[in-house]
Amino acid sequence: MARAQSGKAARSVIREMGHTASDSEMPLKYSWGKAFPLGVSQADGGLNFAIFSQDASSVTLCLKLPERGTQNDAEIVEFALDRQKNKTGDIWHVSVEGLPASGVLYGYRINGPQGWQQGHRFDDSVILLDPYAKLVSGRKYFGVDKEEPSQFFGTYDFDSSPFDWGDDYRLPNLPESDLVIYEMNVRAFTADESSGLVPAVRGSYLGLIDKIPHLLELGVNAVELLPVFEFDELEFKRFPNPRDHMVNTWGYSTINFFAPMSRYASAGGGPVAASKELKQMVKALHNAGIEVILDVVYNHTNEADDANPYMTSFRGIDNKVYYMLDLNNNPQLLNFSGCGNTLNCNHPVVKELVLDSLRHWVKEYHIDGFRFDLASVLCRGPDGSPLDAPPLIKEIAKDSVLSRCKIIAEPWDCGGLYLVGRFPNWDRWAEWNGQYRDDIRRFIKGDPGLKGVFATRVSGSADLYQVNNRKPYHSVNFIIAHDGFTLCDLVSYNSKHNDVNGECGRDGCNDNYSWNCGVEGETNDLIVRRLRSRQMKNFHVALMISQGTPMMLMGDEYGHTRYGNNNSYGHDTHINNFQWGQLEERKDGHFRFFSEMIKFRHSHPILKRDRFLSKNDVTWHEDCWENQESKFLAFTIHDHNSGGDIYLAFNAHEYFVDAVIPSPPHHKSWSRVVDTNLESPNDIVPEGVPFTGSGYRIAPYSCILLKAKP
Repeated sequence: MARAQSGKAARSVIREMGHTASDSEMPLKYSWGKAFPLGVSQADGGLNFAIFSQDASSVTLCLKLPERGTQNDAEIVEFALDRQKNKTGDIWHVSVEGLPASGVLYGYRINGPQGWQQGHRFDDSVILLDPYAKLVSGRKYFGVDKEEPSQFFGTYDFDSSPFDWGDDYRLPNLPESDLVIYEMNVRAFTADESSGLVPAVRGSYLGLIDKIPHLLELGVNAVELLPVFEFDELEFKRFPNPRDHMVNTWGYSTINFFAPMSRYASAGGGPVAASKELKQMVKALHNAGIEVILDVVYNHTNEADDANPYMTSFRGIDNKVYYMLDLNNNPQLLNFSGCGNTLNCNHPVVKELVLDSLRHWVKEYHIDGFRFDLASVLCRGPDGSPLDAPPLIKEIAKDSVLSRCKIIAEPWDCGGLYLVGRFPNWDRWAEWNGQYRDDIRRFIKGDPGLKGVFATRVSGSADLYQVNNRKPYHSVNFIIAHDGFTLCDLVSYNSKHNDVNGECGRDGCNDNYSWNCGVEGETNDLIVRRLRSRQMKNFHVALMISQGTPMMLMGDEYGHTRYGNNNSYGHDTHINNFQWGQLEERKDGHFRFFSEMIKFRHSHPILKRDRFLSKNDVTWHEDCWENQESKFLAFTIHDHNSGGDIYLAFNAHEYFVDAVIPSPPHHKSWSRVVDTNLESPNDIVPEGVPFTGSGYRIAPYSCILLKAKP
């Protein structure tokens, strides 16, 4: 039976299955419906609603109808499903005739066993969000905490015409070996006033479109977007706590795995506009030859822990299925994510949810790939124990729809399951190479005993990835990512400065392998500033000449600083926002170097091989590998096709090193392309400056790159 109630619960009307509402209201007619597909679908002249709950004893569909008031106080019509007629297996379903094809908000009240000790968390006073909702309606504007409602509802749009991708539209389909990835946040890219965009467009999908020329000028050909699934940026403001002054601007707190972040729509346009504008953004990036990789968070949700629960969806639908529980400890939620809960990804139902979600993003939004946050969680069984062949990881690798996608694991989690180089991969999965990050940082800043390790990392980390049919590009090389110091801060701070986060500096990584070059933080000391500039360029050269897939962070191309904050997830301010004025100021110096170095990589195939280096591919100009105090490395990468060899030397000593330069290939001579000790524009000269000497004096904390030319 069904009942209708106003937002203030002022009245209740009972309705029988198949009967309509009163004459003064829009007629609704209910029938049994069908179990598949999950979510909302069009069927038999009506709309079919289907939701999984294995342990529920009752399920009530709640409909918020736009014709019956404003969104805030519209009447909610509720229909209690009959477990004999509206249930097939563990799926509850109902078909409703008379609903508009768009604009309706919906959710579910679900009840079941109240036994906390059995792992249940049912509470039918809460209207829950459908895990399979393709669109989510909540607040309109990002970070506006006075706006109502804070309730999240599913919604749908069967009125709009299919998105027009265009007759000439093509997927970039870039080889993995060709990628240069730019990790970025959609909102932070254009939220700042310096973006020059009108306020309604700042921080939106459309705002990113406006800045595609910058990405092309920089030279990157893939963007890795921090989460764009619907998330609650105001989650820290639910109750008084040390973090209630912050806004979750990174987005690692998923509410729903199918719906695009609605508050990234321009001008508060809402979920339908967000879906369309995200497609416009993907289309524009693809037309520019840039692939789109999504950072996806399937390891946990926004529903927190048992101490401070925030029930919006999964917890109230079937806590025991969707989350890992410690059944021996008053079934508390297990926490391998560091965020209070852990999604039970290898449960058959949850596994299929994740796969359906991924397929949806590929088919509906033409996404090119995914980076899986804390992917080691996806390698755990229901009790949290590691699995040798996790079903979800295997099925992602083998899925036909996902076969064209790049799939990248962050191969660790907060429970200590560190799988760098050992992630179960089926020769498909790439990995964020955390070992590369740490070793490159330590060598460039001058730590002893790392020359051999540095050589291994820039060669493609064969010690980690030369197994079965894995390739160098399965190592995603990065020195900087969203989590941790920016490149500027890596060379400006010895320790993190996170007090503004409200956790007394306890949050954020303590092992940064950073060096402030002599002064902590901001300084006017020109010697220190020049050293920092050299170090940033050294890091960038190392990244761009390494075998593997390079990834850089948004803002490092102009030297963005977060003032030592290495965990800036909660700051919707200049700390995270791209500073377009600073980019303009540094366009001819820092930015030019970074851009030209990326373009140099693109134009030299020997820097991005799809096979590991052999002895014939590289010559190491070393006779002191065992010297732990040696911080100098020189080597030549050979071009067997055209003789366009590349000579590189990195000096991490605090003194000059006189390097003996080997003879160039036959009928060739060396040209200097890079010397990070020189001032712009001489620090990088793409066409090269002829060099005829037999030696080169390499400055402290600097590197050079020579190219053999006719």
